[in-house]
Amino acid sequence: MVSPRPSSQTDAAGQKASAPKPAGPGRPKDLSKRNAILEAAKRLFLIEGYDGVSMDQIAAEAGVSKLTVYSHFGDKETLFAAAVRAHCEQHLPALLFAPEPGTPLRERLLAIAQAFFEMASAPEAIRIHRLLCTPQLAQSPLARLFWDVGPQRLHEEFAGLLRSRAEAGELDLADADTAARQFFAVLKGEPYALLMLGYPLPGKAETRAHLEASVDMFLRAYARRGG
Repeated sequence: MVSPRPSSQTDAAGQKASAPKPAGPGRPKDLSKRNAILEAAKRLFLIEGYDGVSMDQIAAEAGVSKLTVYSHFGDKETLFAAAVRAHCEQHLPALLFAPEPGTPLRERLLAIAQAFFEMASAPEAIRIHRLLCTPQLAQSPLARLFWDVGPQRLHEEFAGLLRSRAEAGELDLADADTAARQFFAVLKGEPYALLMLGYPLPGKAETRAHLEASVDMFLRAYARRGG
């Protein structure tokens, strides 16, 4: 942004020049405030759900004005979508889905499986999922918004990884999208269904065994055999 001229200068008529006007809508946003708003939104949405959180609460939690929140995100739905996307990217960063052919395929799939299950099985995530499945929200634009910026984004990145590994000769699959859906469905399986019904989270050893068995089953179905 070009700096405004100093207001202390005088014009040709000897009159003091007027102070510069504030920058218009094109002025860059304060990234630190944006990040503070996102972090506050993630915390509050995960704890209180969508309807239980107001923009006033988010502003107070972030230490900014409500006007600043609206300036960065426009409305509550846009902020919710950004918070969901940021939450997913925090737990499942794009780097996890980089081709990196030097990393053994099973090791990469286990890393994704572990990160995904930890995120999906967190108490706050279960709470959000339950809320989105209620009659009030199940058919709402908010549910579709959540799907598009969360699960769908994850699906697309993982399907891209599968395609790259298939091109490298490690996988034999005709439809990466179908394989990606199957992978995450198997990962969630019975443990996730029980969590949704209020059962306790399995222990670390049991969870690890479930994830390893799921990855191994996936590889038995799609890993390219020699010959």
